[in-house]
Amino acid sequence: MQVIGVVGFPASGKGEFSRIAKEMKIPVVNMGDVVRKAVTDAGLTLNDKNMGEMSRCLRQGMGMDALAKLSVPLIEDELEHSKTVLVDGIRGDSEVLYFQSSFKNFNLIAVDCPFEIRLERLKARGRSDDSANSSVEGLKARDDRERGWGLEAAIGMAEYVLSNEGTMEEFETAVKKLLDEIRRKQA
Repeated sequence: MQVIGVVGFPASGKGEFSRIAKEMKIPVVNMGDVVRKAVTDAGLTLNDKNMGEMSRCLRQGMGMDALAKLSVPLIEDELEHSKTVLVDGIRGDSEVLYFQSSFKNFNLIAVDCPFEIRLERLKARGRSDDSANSSVEGLKARDDRERGWGLEAAIGMAEYVLSNEGTMEEFETAVKKLLDEIRRKQA
């Protein structure tokens, strides 16, 4: 059993990383889905403001590792059917520490991408929680909010760093190579 976490700033390529993992038959637990469910369960509109506020409330009530705590049962369910599970959406060092204490074989991968490229991707992808972030000021505000949750510290804890500045094909090749390498080490 192994759990692989992926961390990075908004629009760095974590979602694409997860898509590629799914294509490799690796189940993915998206921590953002935990927040999206909490937002919809509360009867709120899915947007960046509500996602950020719900994340803040969950962390305030349960600790900075709240989303990790809520994700562990989902990960454990997936581990019943798969030797490897990917966790997407880690936002802080407290979450990394919680996963490390919960899973003996936990590896963390940081996806690195420059601000300008991330901004262009946000403008292009059109997700409901991206609309407020598709300006320079909006993305800077979101980056600052996530820094406050310990994002930079979490990125600094990564065993692997994957650059995502090139083409989708280059990124896909690099992701597959890295995931295969990590799985071979754990076999």
